Amino acid sequence: MTEPVVRIPDAKVALSTASVYPESTATAFEIAARLGYDGVEVMVWTDPVSQDIDALRRLSDYHGVPVLAVHAPCLLITQRVWSTDPWVKLQRARSAAERLGASTVVVHPPFRWQRTYAREFVRGVWRMEHETDVKFAVENMYPWRYRDREMLAYAPDWDPTNDDYRHFTVDLSHTATARNDAVEMVRRMGDRLAHVHLADGNGSAKDEHLVPGRGSQPCAQVLERLAATGFDGHVVVEVNTRRAMSAAEREADLAEALAFTRLHLASPNRVPGS
Repeated sequence: MTEPVVRIPDAKVALSTASVYPESTATAFEIAARLGYDGVEVMVWTDPVSQDIDALRRLSDYHGVPVLAVHAPCLLITQRVWSTDPWVKLQRARSAAERLGASTVVVHPPFRWQRTYAREFVRGVWRMEHETDVKFAVENMYPWRYRDREMLAYAPDWDPTNDDYRHFTVDLSHTATARNDAVEMVRRMGDRLAHVHLADGNGSAKDEHLVPGRGSQPCAQVLERLAATGFDGHVVVEVNTRRAMSAAEREADLAEALAFTRLHLASPNRVPGS
C-alpha cells in the first residue's frame, strides 16, 4: 500500500485588500502583517491609496508585506478608475504589478456592452502577456440572476475555460453563484490555473464571499488538490467582512480564513497516480 505523501505547500497565502471593506487599503496591509499572511492582493478601486503605486510601495515596505497580485479595476463601481478605456486599465495594472514586484494581474471578462473590448479581449490578453513577465489571470464570473430570470452579463463568456487564455483565476464564491462544480472547473483549468480567490458560498444569486468553511463550496477539497499537485501560485483570501460588528470581529474572520487555508494546503494527500 502506498503511503500518503505530505507536500510542503509552495503556494503563498495572500489577503485581498477587498476583504477589509469598508476599511481602507492601508488597513488591509496592517491586518495582513499582524495575522501573518504572506502578502496582499491589491484591489484597485475608488480608495485613492489603491491607485497610488508610491503609497502602496510605502505600505508594503513599512509593514513588510509584499504585493503579490494586482486586481485590475473591472467592477461596475470602478468604471472610471484609471481611465474609461479598459485597455488602459490593464496597461496601468501591468505597470503597477511590475513596479510593485507582483507576479499576477487579475482581470474579469468584459461586460457584454463593452463590445469592441469583448471582441478583442482574448487576443489582447495574449498580446499583453507576451510583453511582460506578469501573468494576466482571467477570472471565472457567473450569470446575473433575478428571480427566475438570468442575464449573461459577460463576454466572450463568464466561464473563461470556454476560451483560450494562458492563465486563469478560479474564484470559489463565483462558482457558488454560477452553481457550477468548483473541482471540475479547477480540473479544466489544469496547469493554466495561476491564481485562486478563496471564499465560500451557498449558491445564492448574490456573490457572497463567505469565510471558507461557512458555505457549500468544496474549499478544503480544492486546497488539498492544489497541495497534492504542487500548485505554486497564490491563494488569496477574498471574503466579505462588511457585516462584522467590530474591528476585532473582522480580524477574527480573517484569522479563521487564514488558518483554514493553511491547514488544507498542508494536508496529507495522495499524489495523483501514486
